[in-house]
Formats: sequence, C-alpha cells, structure tokens
Amino acid sequence: METNLPATTEQASETDLVLRQVLSDVLGLSPDRVAALGSDTGLFGHLPELDSMAVAGLLTELEDRLDILIEDDDVDGEMLETYGGLLSFLNEKRAETPAG
Repeated sequence: METNLPATTEQASETDLVLRQVLSDVLGLSPDRVAALGSDTGLFGHLPELDSMAVAGLLTELEDRLDILIEDDDVDGEMLETYGGLLSFLNEKRAETPAG
C-alpha cells in the first residue's frame, strides 16, 4: 500500500500545477497572483476575473487538461469557493477516473 502514496502525491502535485496554469491561462492572472494562491484563497466571488461566464471556460479547460468529466451536478458554490476546495474536487475526480 505504501507504494501508492508517492503516485498519489505526484498526481496531486500535477493537479495543483495544472490548476494554477489553467487559472493563469483562462482568467489572465499574473504569475505572482497564481503563485500566491493558497488553500484558503477565495475564488468565485473573490476573484473579479472568475465570474459566472468564466466558470464554464475554466471547467471545460480543466476537463480537457486533466482528462476528467465534470458533471453539471458536481458544480456548486462550495466547490468553487476556495482554491483548496477546487483542488480537492479535482483530485477526487482524477482518482475516480480510470487510467488509460
């Protein structure tokens, strides 16, 4: 079982990097703003760039880059409330998605 831990950590790290890149690409956030995002950093309702129109583009880009499917039922305010909440959601989605 311990052999799975590094892969999980590696995947979580990759998800974090992809999320930061997508936030930069889709929302036009500067590298400094993206680097400053922490687990408790507010997203929807806190970042002016992340309005209701930008959410669809953000989620579509995350689906493409992480090879996941985000269902309409998955999307709620809690998921988009903080950077850490969105990152946890994405990690869970990637864990659900079979490899290959």
